[in-house]
Amino acid sequence: MTYCTAIKLNAGLVFLSDSRTNAGLDHISTFRKMIVYEKAGDRFMVLLTAGNLSISQSVREILQIEHLKDPETGESITIWNAKSMFDAARVLGSAIRRVYDRDADALRKADVDFNVSLIFGGQIRGEGMRLFQMYSAGNFIEATGETPYFQVGESKYGKPVLDRVITPETPLAEAAKCALVSMDSTMKSNLSVGMPLDLVVYEVDTFQSDKVVCIDSSNPYYSMLHNNWGRRLREVFDSIEDPVWDDAHTDIPLKMPANRHEPLKKISSPSEKLI
Repeated sequence: MTYCTAIKLNAGLVFLSDSRTNAGLDHISTFRKMIVYEKAGDRFMVLLTAGNLSISQSVREILQIEHLKDPETGESITIWNAKSMFDAARVLGSAIRRVYDRDADALRKADVDFNVSLIFGGQIRGEGMRLFQMYSAGNFIEATGETPYFQVGESKYGKPVLDRVITPETPLAEAAKCALVSMDSTMKSNLSVGMPLDLVVYEVDTFQSDKVVCIDSSNPYYSMLHNNWGRRLREVFDSIEDPVWDDAHTDIPLKMPANRHEPLKKISSPSEKLI
């Protein structure tokens, strides 16, 4: 299993992935799930992968050579010469379909699903930043102001903090912190997600980034974040009053009249005999 998330902000993009894969309790390995495609001054793109490792590795390799035909000029479109992130995402979708055509039947005969999920985002000179979530069929959706982040893999544990913090106006440093808290929450609740982590922060209109880091358990910032997040959560939890059942002792009682039925209650009759 894995967990990857990417966030699109007015100020830039944040990408974060773990590196744990497992095929059972006794077979745990480390594989990178992030790859950066950078042509300084022209384009900066990041690909995050989740799902079947052999499929995602095949997609990454084929993406290097995959091309589409421009219907107007007949020229080949690759991720390195695409004039928009949308066209680059189309090339990635074509690479996914090529792997499907090659491997899907053999996988089906082995009772293995064609399972791959990807996040692909970045910026190409001449347009703004864009962020896409790619599916096994090669189709994709794009992040919007209302949905400024995507997750793939084991997403449920890290989603609440992203929902509460992230907006398009969130500063890049704060979004990177939020992504790391999201990852820390996921690793706390799911052993199939683990270190090292890969983090990339991209500033809008720079077409390159030096904010690329691999984070392991000895990383001082991550250790501080991990320890403080757990402690502060406990402090906030302890600061909230325990529930009180009537209004005789508090002005915020838990039990209040409501226009709905109470939970079903079965009361045994004194005449009923216990079996």
